[in-house]
Amino acid sequence: MKKLCFLLLSLTIALAMNAQSGKQLRHVVLFKFKPTATEAQIKMVEETFKQLPATIKTIKEFEWGINNSPEGLNEGLTHCFLVTFASEKDRDDYLPHPAHKAFVQKLGELLDKAVVVDYWATDKL
Repeated sequence: MKKLCFLLLSLTIALAMNAQSGKQLRHVVLFKFKPTATEAQIKMVEETFKQLPATIKTIKEFEWGINNSPEGLNEGLTHCFLVTFASEKDRDDYLPHPAHKAFVQKLGELLDKAVVVDYWATDKL
């Protein structure tokens, strides 16, 4: 019981330190659509993803955009979505959330490739 109490206290302190330090967990999602995906289908994906923060309360911030880099290094990835969480627990609650799962199901046959990278943002200018 003492070990459990110590573990819970340590977790609480760690979460509080992350919140106080201003660290944010970034969840970067990149999509490459299949050539057969229509404009209407792509718009549906954009709109559905944009609605997730209203439904999933663990999402702290959300932004997205379409690639416009002149470097030509995007390998066909056109859409970038940045979802921010306060903790790994918040991100871990988001992944199996019914709204997120329904969104992923809508992607179905539309995506050629998806890339996801999560990182702790440590420096912000």
